[in-house]
Formats: sequence, C-alpha cells, structure tokens
Amino acid sequence: MTALSEKGTAVARRRRWKSMDAQEARLAWLLISPTTLIVFGLVLFPAFFSIWISFHDVNLGNLNDVFHAPFIGWDNYRAVFNDFAFKWQGLDNWGAAITSIVYTLAATILTLIMGLAASLVLNRPFRGRGIARAIFLFPYVAPIVSVAFVWRWLLDPRPSGVLNDILMRLSIIDLPKAYLSTRGIAIILVIIFEAWRYFPFAMLMILARLQAVDRTMYEAAKVDGANTWQQFWNVTLPELRYVMGAIFLLRLMWTFNKFDDIFLLTGGGFGTNVLPVLTYQFSFKQFNFGRGAATAMILLVILVIFMAFYVGIVMRNIDEE
Repeated sequence: MTALSEKGTAVARRRRWKSMDAQEARLAWLLISPTTLIVFGLVLFPAFFSIWISFHDVNLGNLNDVFHAPFIGWDNYRAVFNDFAFKWQGLDNWGAAITSIVYTLAATILTLIMGLAASLVLNRPFRGRGIARAIFLFPYVAPIVSVAFVWRWLLDPRPSGVLNDILMRLSIIDLPKAYLSTRGIAIILVIIFEAWRYFPFAMLMILARLQAVDRTMYEAAKVDGANTWQQFWNVTLPELRYVMGAIFLLRLMWTFNKFDDIFLLTGGGFGTNVLPVLTYQFSFKQFNFGRGAATAMILLVILVIFMAFYVGIVMRNIDEE
C-alpha cells in the first residue's frame, strides 16, 4: 500500500513538473534571473556592503583584506557627527547636513517654479513654439561637465570673466569679484544652477499634464467671470497638483544625492559642502572608507525620514482632497 502511494505521489509530481503552469513558472524565473543578478550585484550587495563598512575601520591599510577589517561599532558615526565639516558652526558655517537640506529644498522649489512658468508659456500657441521647446531642453540634455565649465567661465573671478567684464563696463562694480569663492553668494549660485539645469524635466511633465486639461473648464470659468489669475488658481493648479507633487518628490531625492553639480562648480568649498561631497572627501581624500560609508548612511536616513513625512502627510492630504 505504501509503495503504491509513493508511486502515485511520484507520478503526480512528474505531471506537475510537466504541466503548462510549471513550465511557464520556470520560464519566468529564467527570464528574470539576469535582471535579478544585476540588481543584486549592482544595487543590493553594494547597499548592504556600505552598511557593513560603516561599522568597520576600513582604510587604505586594510583595503586588500576588507572583510577582516576591525569592527568599531558606532565610532564612524560619532566621528562624522563631531566633524567640523558636518555639524553647525554658526551662520558663517552651516555644516554639510544643514547645507544639504537648504540646498535641496531651495533648488527643488525653484526648479518646480521655473518648470511651471516655462510650461505655461510653451503651452500657449505662438510661432516657433516647437523650436522654443527644443531650446528650453538644452540645459537638461547638455553634458554636465560642459555646462558646469561654461558657468565657471561666466563667473570667472578675473576681469576677463563674462559677468565681471559686463558689470565693470556698466560701472556697477570697480573690481572683479570671485562669486563662486564668496560665502553666501556661492550657495545661491549653485542653487540657481541646479534649478536652471533641471527645470526642463519639470517643464516636460507639467506641459504634458497641461495639454490634457479639458478646455471646457476654462470656458466655464470665463463664463463665470473668472480672470486669468483666478483661472490659474482655481483650474490650472488643482489639475497639476498630482504631477507637481510627484515631480517635487523625485527632484528632491535626486538633488539630495547630487554630487557632480556642486563638485564641478565649487568643489564643496565656500559654504557649499553637502553630504554627497563630504562622503567623497572622507572616502577618497582622507581614504577613510568607513567614515565615508557612515556619512552616506546618514544621508540615506535623512532622506528616508523626509520621504516618509512627505508621502505620509502631504500626499495623503492631496488624495483626501
């Protein structure tokens, strides 16, 4: 009886193995396995490895045997929090943490405002609108290295710098100024640069939503006596709130992790040092990879906290409306 039962079980297993559902499942696993390996190798493993490194003393001396690096617990995190470049030192030196938050919020909001303004302009019919849309995309599609060095040329501290030359010819200034080397001005300029470079992304998303708005809503608003501002406030903005909320969240995450823009413009000096640049400085200038990984983890925690707040409160309020 037992032998017959085992034989029946084996036959049932073979049938399930050869069934269409089982074959489709095996094919599905086969197709997704390359992507799974890539995601694990390039995303998951480096992420967990960074967490591991942040709790160990990893430097050039033991980089060839990193898995046997000594465990030091929270020492890397304490060193980052106590570092002069990280913490608040007063109005003259905000520290990388506060600078990152101010830079990210200001650049994201300005990007959204510029994208909204550009999309409203380009949504109106006029001659050459297609060419204008293509020109507006230039900052976003141009290589970051080229546009950063063009800005550095425009803001060159020598008299031959474009901005200095213009202002001196107009007798607005007597001597050339080093704009990217002046605290206060430097952070404003990198915020403007960030907004200028990435406003076309917001413009494209908002413009796509504007073209889908029902025109009869504006006609009804005109019949009710609404002027242009009232139409914008009561018709356009409510229709754009979802896409603008998504753009704000995406741009905030990307800006908070931005390294190349600030590094190419100022190198993180003169009050523009942010957490991604500080991570680079710890890791590849001081060669303290454990401290660099700890800085990256602090950056991640700040970003996750803000995202949880934004998604849990702001977006929920939008959905309830």
